[in-house]
Amino acid sequence: MKISVIIPALNESDSILTSLSSVKCQQGEFEIIVVDGGSDDGTVNITRSHAEVIASERGRAIQMNEGARHSVGDVLLFLHADSCLSSGSLSAIEGALKDHQIVGGTFTLRFDSPRYLLRIFASFTRFRFRHFHYGDQGIFVRKEIFEQLGGFEQIPIMEDLEFLKRLYKVGKVVLLPYPVVTSARRYLKHGIMHQQLLDIALVILYLSGTKADTLAKWYGRTDCRS
Repeated sequence: MKISVIIPALNESDSILTSLSSVKCQQGEFEIIVVDGGSDDGTVNITRSHAEVIASERGRAIQMNEGARHSVGDVLLFLHADSCLSSGSLSAIEGALKDHQIVGGTFTLRFDSPRYLLRIFASFTRFRFRHFHYGDQGIFVRKEIFEQLGGFEQIPIMEDLEFLKRLYKVGKVVLLPYPVVTSARRYLKHGIMHQQLLDIALVILYLSGTKADTLAKWYGRTDCRS
């Protein structure tokens, strides 16, 4: 079983090498595809010797779909450029997918900051409630299922939640107890409680039927989250 690790990137020169290192030390057969959305900070140059790099239009959903089209693996793992896998993560995916009823899943989450509130927020990802799981935890899926679902909807925000909603409808989705360690930069920049309440509000509004384009404008951006 070959796993294609797909990493969308946009000006991630400060963090992407750490992310790539966490993948390269995994066991098993895998490829790494970095999909760059137009970086101007040297991300492409420092990444080329560590992964296949392809260019794409900007937008996380667009970039991840483009990476999937270039992939040759049986399984796709979408990982953010500021996130790192725990040791044994790819082997855990292989083990889980021996059960043919399982179509995909996510990992748990840990932030790269010891702040108490962040530890509490991350702890909720250990529960199996559907709406506690997002793209920064890593999303893996059988490639044939990804193609059957038509990939990520190319919306400016909430593409991860939208995809997981559809994934749950076609088979069993698992939560693997291997934490993805992700950057706390948004929380530290905007305030931990402020950012968390904003994220909760966005999810509630989206699940209530608010269009992703409207949410993106409200959030003050039209590209993927960083």
